[in-house]
Amino acid sequence: MRHPPRHALQATLLAFVVSAATLAPLSDAAAAAAPACSVEYSVTGQWDSGFQAAVRVTNHGAAKDSWSLSFAFADGQKVTQGWSAKWSQSAAAVTATNESWNGALPSGGSVSAGFIGSRSGANTAPTAFKLNGVTCDEDTDPTDPTDPTDPGGDGEAPALKVSGNKLVDASGTTRRILGVNRSGAEFMCVQGYGIFDGPVDDAAVAAIADWKSNAVRIPLNEECWLGLDNIKPEYAGANYRSAIKELVTKVKAHGMTPILEMHWSYGQYTGNSAGCGDIHATCQKPMPDARYAPSFWSSVASSYKDDPTVVFDLFNEPYPDRATSSISDAWACWKDGGTCPGIGYEVAGMQDLVDSVRATGAENVILAGGLAYSNDLGQWLAHRPSDPAGNLAAAWHVYNFNTCASESCWDSTLAPVAAQVPLVAGEIGENTCSHGFIDRVMKWFDDRKLSYLGWTWNTWDCSSGPSLISSYDGTPTAFGAGLRDHLRSVNG
Repeated sequence: MRHPPRHALQATLLAFVVSAATLAPLSDAAAAAAPACSVEYSVTGQWDSGFQAAVRVTNHGAAKDSWSLSFAFADGQKVTQGWSAKWSQSAAAVTATNESWNGALPSGGSVSAGFIGSRSGANTAPTAFKLNGVTCDEDTDPTDPTDPTDPGGDGEAPALKVSGNKLVDASGTTRRILGVNRSGAEFMCVQGYGIFDGPVDDAAVAAIADWKSNAVRIPLNEECWLGLDNIKPEYAGANYRSAIKELVTKVKAHGMTPILEMHWSYGQYTGNSAGCGDIHATCQKPMPDARYAPSFWSSVASSYKDDPTVVFDLFNEPYPDRATSSISDAWACWKDGGTCPGIGYEVAGMQDLVDSVRATGAENVILAGGLAYSNDLGQWLAHRPSDPAGNLAAAWHVYNFNTCASESCWDSTLAPVAAQVPLVAGEIGENTCSHGFIDRVMKWFDDRKLSYLGWTWNTWDCSSGPSLISSYDGTPTAFGAGLRDHLRSVNG
C-alpha cells in the first residue's frame, strides 16, 4: 500500500505471597489441567508514600526464549523504577519484559524481578497475572477443540512451517495468520524522523493483541536495515535492527506471529506508475534491486534463522507489469530478475531472494507476492521460486480499488493457488472509511480457512491510509471496527 505523506530506603519489612505453585505431585489428569505458570508476589518494604516489591514467575509450559509478565494495580500504585526486567505502565496495567540476558525461561524454570513503586493509600496486591498473554495460577482446559484449525492469538507465538497448502505449528495443528500491519519502520527512518510512527511499547502492542490479532506484519526499509550512509546514524544499522528486534520480542510475548517484510528499497525508477524518482528507498519500487536486496535478506535471515516463529515477506508489492506491456516478461522478471524491460536498475528476482535466505541456513516460512502490487497471482504457480526448505507461501494484497476485487476473480485466480500452497492476504483494506469490502474479503478467506491482515495500525485518515485506528490504545476507525469485531468473533 502506498502511504499518506508524513514529513536510602527505610522499610517496614512485610511479605505476603499472593499465590505459589503447589509442591504435591500431580496425577496424569491433574497434570493435563495444570496452570501454565504460577506467580509469587511479595511486598518486601513499605513506607508512607511508597513500597518495594518482588515478583517471581515459574513457567509450567513450553520453554520460552522471551517472556512478558503483565498485571494490574487496584489502588493507583505506580512503578517508579525496577530491575531484572524492562518495566512499563499504562494506567493501572503493568508489564515486565525480559532483559537481553534473562529471556530464556525453560519449562519448570523461574525468573525474578523487582521494583519500587509509589502509592497514596491502600496497597492491595495484584491477583491476576499473565505470562506471554496466558493467565497464571489458572487451570488450563485440556479438552480438544472440534475444529482442527487453531487461529492462535493466546500464549506464545507458534513455530510455523508449510504442510501442503496449510501453515501448521510444531504439533501439526493448522494455523491461520489473522492480524494487522504496523506501518512506520519503512518510512520514518529514511525521512529522518525516527524509526517508528507512533508508540511501539508493550501497552501499544497489547492493544493490538486485544483485538484478538495473532500476527503483526512489520514493513522494513532496506537502506535503514543495512545502515547506508544516506540514513541518519541514530536511525540506521545496528540501532534500527535493535529497535526491530525489540518490537519482534514484544509481538511474540503477546502470542502473535511477527512478519518481517521488505517494503521500500533502493533503485531509480521513473517509468509508468513510479512512486518517486529517487534512487534511495523512499517509495515503492517495481522490484527489489540486485545491489542491496540480497544482502538485506541475508542479514535478516541470519538474525532470525533460529526463530521459526518469525515469517519473512520478500517484497511488498511488485509491479514489473507496469514497466512493460508483456505479461510474460513481467513474470520472468518477477522470478529471475536481471535486466528487466522498463526498469533501469538490475533487479533481484524472487528466486534470488529465496536463495539469499536459504543460504544462511534459515528455514523460516517465506511469503512471496505476485504482480500488480501483489494483487495478481494468475501465473504465480507457474513461476514460483524453488525452495529447498519447502516453506514457501503465496502473498496477496487487495483493496476495493484493485483490479482483482471480486469473488469471481478470487475464485478463478486465488483458489487454484490456495489449493497448492498457503495463501496469506498480507494487506486488505478499503478507502471508504467503512468495512463492507473487507467483510466480503474476510468471508471468502474464512470459508477456505485462509489468512489475512488489515492495513494499517496507524492513526492516519482512514480514507487515504487507510487506517484501522484513531488512537494507539486500539480505538478503531469506522473501517477498523469491522476488522476488530471480526477478529474477535473468529479468534474468540
